[in-house]
Amino acid sequence: MQRIVVLRALGLGDLICAGPALRALRAGFPEAGITLLGLPWAQEYVARVEVLDNWMGIPGWPGLPEQALNAERVPAFLADMQRQRLDLAVQLQGSGEASNGLVSLLGARLCAGFHRSGAWVPPGQEERFCNWPEQGHESQRLLALCRHLGLPVVDEGLEFPLRETDRQNLLQLCPALADGLPYVCLHAGAQLASRRWPAQRFAAVADALHDAGYRIVLSGSAAEQPLGLRLASMMSAPCVNLVGLTTLWTLGALIASARCLIANDTGVSHIAAALRVPSLIVSSGGDVQRWAPPDPQLNRVLSKPAPCRPCAHPQCPTGHGCAHALSVYEVLAALQHLLELPPLSGGSRPLAEGLDHDATTAHPHLARARQLPLQPLPGAA
Repeated sequence: MQRIVVLRALGLGDLICAGPALRALRAGFPEAGITLLGLPWAQEYVARVEVLDNWMGIPGWPGLPEQALNAERVPAFLADMQRQRLDLAVQLQGSGEASNGLVSLLGARLCAGFHRSGAWVPPGQEERFCNWPEQGHESQRLLALCRHLGLPVVDEGLEFPLRETDRQNLLQLCPALADGLPYVCLHAGAQLASRRWPAQRFAAVADALHDAGYRIVLSGSAAEQPLGLRLASMMSAPCVNLVGLTTLWTLGALIASARCLIANDTGVSHIAAALRVPSLIVSSGGDVQRWAPPDPQLNRVLSKPAPCRPCAHPQCPTGHGCAHALSVYEVLAALQHLLELPPLSGGSRPLAEGLDHDATTAHPHLARARQLPLQPLPGAA
């Protein structure tokens, strides 16, 4: 087995969660060259991690929403893949409804992956495909295929390999962080607006933490710079705004030295989990049991029940009840426990004492969500 290709054309958190499965693949085939078929951002990740040797982009594919389809490039892409005479093509994209067709056309001698019961798999390759697990953490779902193939599962932990140069580059970007003042990293963005807790609530949390003695550092992607400016303007406290200024690895260095990360359910939550940094994650619309970090004592996830969860609507059509139902006080109470802070309310009683929990759990928009048709989830194909 010399030439292996793995399809995982998804986001940052998705790829971090695939780390244990990729390590099992490497342990099973230590001499093979393993190429990731991924999204453009992943080139930076593949260049760093040891379990992958190469990156290749894809021109998109019908049913895979993470990248726009460039139909004109598809024939040349498939021809190029088939010329490589691959030994094994592994589908780690998800349940396989759309992605198994792509994997079958790559020209590999053997294919492996997931499928749902009764769904199509490449003819003659059935024994290397297993049922897609509908329950469990994402990393454990992917490991189910490795176990099905008899690969050695050597380490089930998440990985985000930082170097000392990443910390040095971060200090060059923001020399103020060298003073050692403890800081909390706030990451208020997410790919979908429907996955974002309201910015004004992040601002209220930031002000309370500043009053407790923490510096506030904002992080986010270049596309989220307007959100970062808006969040900073909502805060009474000063902040260090690094939204759009970090690379993937200086972002990791920023989180690694933070006292805590506060974020939506997005890729940075998995960076914190991999680096063993305390985090408070607000999950609005996400699949908590699939994406929550594996250590609930270190990485807390707060969410409210909603009949339309999980969803992938870019904008919530029912008023975003799952986000609005989670109060600032509940987040601060969870942080009080996570950071072992004194009461953040300014009084002597615990912050959560006396809260009307019914009022923070119920929200009128949740009733409308019960009639909402579910959107297909990215990564489910």
